[in-house]
Amino acid sequence: MAKNIQSLERAAAMLRLLAGGERRLGLSDIASSLGLAKGTAHGILRTLQHEGFVEQDTASGRYQLGAELLRLGNSYLDVHELRARALVWTDDLARSSGESAHLGVLHQQGVLIVHHVFRPDDSRQVLEVGAMQPLHSTALGKVLSAYDPVAHTEAMETERQPFTPRTVTDPEEFEAMLDLIRARGWAADVEETWEGVAAVAAPIHDRRRMPVGAVAVTGAVERVCADGELRPELIAAVRDCARAVSRDLGAGRF
Repeated sequence: MAKNIQSLERAAAMLRLLAGGERRLGLSDIASSLGLAKGTAHGILRTLQHEGFVEQDTASGRYQLGAELLRLGNSYLDVHELRARALVWTDDLARSSGESAHLGVLHQQGVLIVHHVFRPDDSRQVLEVGAMQPLHSTALGKVLSAYDPVAHTEAMETERQPFTPRTVTDPEEFEAMLDLIRARGWAADVEETWEGVAAVAAPIHDRRRMPVGAVAVTGAVERVCADGELRPELIAAVRDCARAVSRDLGAGRF
């Protein structure tokens, strides 16, 4: 069996580190996080910077992901049929709901955000395309876990971290929650992943009626919920959006 190339493994680990948590990291932070000597880490960073995969802030000296990664990511996303079919519908969802709309797919024991439409106001927002969300606590993840057997297995076999006091981690409670999601056709996340944040998601199916992703709206609890419950019109809007994308993928009517 061929051995992996260590320098490439280290570069990949470095990019993953920069993609999560803080937006910018210093050389010492990167080296210590990956267990590398500063000289080794600096050499890899310089190579990644030369190729455009990493950028260095001139004022602070800290590193962040570079524009070349965005270009490569977009070239992948542009040919992603699910995203292409969902563009118009998720734009409409964000506009009608007044909240952010996210499109997610199962990826490496989590949910990969492949499309993000900003909340239609003037507030400062961060593009979350390429971000990963947990399966067991987010609305997107729970919908995928309910409808996709692979996602279900991964959600059950991996550690379900309690992000807030509301996070469901007990296996029996989690299974019961998935049964409820399948029965009503949508999932909720009310401060189960992030304090003060709520979301509702619905599954998207392809022409074989297989789950291929999920769509959600996410926002502050006080906007997404009313009297302690998710706003019915938001639930209806998300489900309508999921059905529309599914029809465009050839799933027909549900």
